[in-house]
Amino acid sequence: MSEEFYRMKRLPPYVIAEVNAMRAAARAAGEDIIDLGMGNPDLPPPPHVIEKLVEVAQKPDAHGYSQSRGIPGLRRAQANYYARRFGVEIDPETEVVVTMGSKEGLASLATAITAPGDVVLAPNPSYPIHTFGFILAGATIRAVPTTPDEHYFESLERAIAFTVPRPSILVVNYPSNPTAETVDLAFYERLVAWARENKVWILSDLAYSELYFDGKPTVSILQVKGAKDVAIEFTSLSKTYSMAGWRMGFAVGNKKLIAAMTRVKSYLDYGAFTPIQAAACAALNGPQDIVEANRQLYHKRRDVLVESFGRAGWDIPSPPASMFAWAPLPPALAHLGSLEFSKQLLTHAKVAVAPGVGYGENGEGFVRIAMVENEQRLRQAARNVKQYLKSMGVNTPAKAG
Repeated sequence: MSEEFYRMKRLPPYVIAEVNAMRAAARAAGEDIIDLGMGNPDLPPPPHVIEKLVEVAQKPDAHGYSQSRGIPGLRRAQANYYARRFGVEIDPETEVVVTMGSKEGLASLATAITAPGDVVLAPNPSYPIHTFGFILAGATIRAVPTTPDEHYFESLERAIAFTVPRPSILVVNYPSNPTAETVDLAFYERLVAWARENKVWILSDLAYSELYFDGKPTVSILQVKGAKDVAIEFTSLSKTYSMAGWRMGFAVGNKKLIAAMTRVKSYLDYGAFTPIQAAACAALNGPQDIVEANRQLYHKRRDVLVESFGRAGWDIPSPPASMFAWAPLPPALAHLGSLEFSKQLLTHAKVAVAPGVGYGENGEGFVRIAMVENEQRLRQAARNVKQYLKSMGVNTPAKAG
């Protein structure tokens, strides 16, 4: 009985959990930790969404089992979102399924379409579910780059030419978690053409669809002609409406993939609590000023983070989208590696960040910084970082704040 379970053996240690445990211990000891580690929104959902939740929850008939694939009104609301935001026509009956956040959706789809030994192409670095959802389903992962340049497409061609069995699934995630990189429609057009030619399913994670900056809206892969033949896309209300704990997301696109996912989900769950689904309708159908307000707030936080950390002696590239900055370790401390650097930052600067290696081996040399504290706290984090860098003998600029 002492042998480890088969699927547990396929999972490596969750590196980020190490830093999380240290952070929890420090907080339990009464330390004031500025937590920029987890992408957990610190803002509340819109008031009218909470009001709808309360209203529906007070109805006596709202507490039974819901619909696994989502109530019809919510599937229509998501179809309407795609129409107004991306100009994409979606059939709410056959091309939408409601998920408990995009994470559960990806895992359910992996369960539905993966056979043991299938080869899945996934970015490295990437958000853990993009690989581990498939590893748990018995697949083998072949890494492709996250940066969407010419090298990316060369990697896809090599994977098709030299992998046995041939890859059957490709995961893409732009804006990227953790790197915050973005793509344009030309990238997706090329990707869809490649996938159709090579008979590969594309799974697009668009969880950060509304957190874009500098007036450059994100694009959906489904805007490409013929994309629905090969692609499914995941979105989430977590960041857009600050509803992370509500676990509300969607999969939209290819009918065959949606049907497979809907069927698997029907065995696994009875869907999200009906009042939450009704409130999600209110979010999608109601006033959208909150989305722009959140975008502006994260935009300001981004600028404060980049400016104040830069003045503290740590140059961080300005992310074009998402709620994350993907920061190379300060050159003088690069030898520590991302995990040890993250631990030291927590211990000595009281700032929690996520070590890049937790997102794949190509994340080594970076940390992910989540913009989930207010501007004042970000400036405080910069001051703490400056003191830490000075203590490590790193020359910092004259002023930091």
